[in-house]
Amino acid sequence: MPRALKACSTTGCPELVPTGRCPGCRAKAEARRGTARQRGYDRKHETQFRTRVLRRNPLCVCTDDTHDHGRQCLRPSTVADHWPLSRRELVDAGLDANDPTRGRGLCKGCHDRHTSVAQPGGWNAR
Repeated sequence: MPRALKACSTTGCPELVPTGRCPGCRAKAEARRGTARQRGYDRKHETQFRTRVLRRNPLCVCTDDTHDHGRQCLRPSTVADHWPLSRRELVDAGLDANDPTRGRGLCKGCHDRHTSVAQPGGWNAR
């Protein structure tokens, strides 16, 4: 059975969509967000931060409560996550966001779960 359409989740937009934002609001939000390069994920990030974090943590270091009794996930790390401060918080504090000591290696599932819940502007807040 098809789901009922809802108003776009952008305040004031009357477009009806199955879920989330309408295509127009989604495009505007992506344009405001900027590209990955514009947000600071440049060559230095790839070579200095991401490579070194994943080399240091080849297995996911997540110990969220979602795992069996808080044990470490141990899946291969594929995402270099800024932690305990987000990239945004590091930049705002004038700290080097590409310093590998400010990151941890996570699998994509754990990174997505953490971002959707814990980060300001995370997916559940959009």
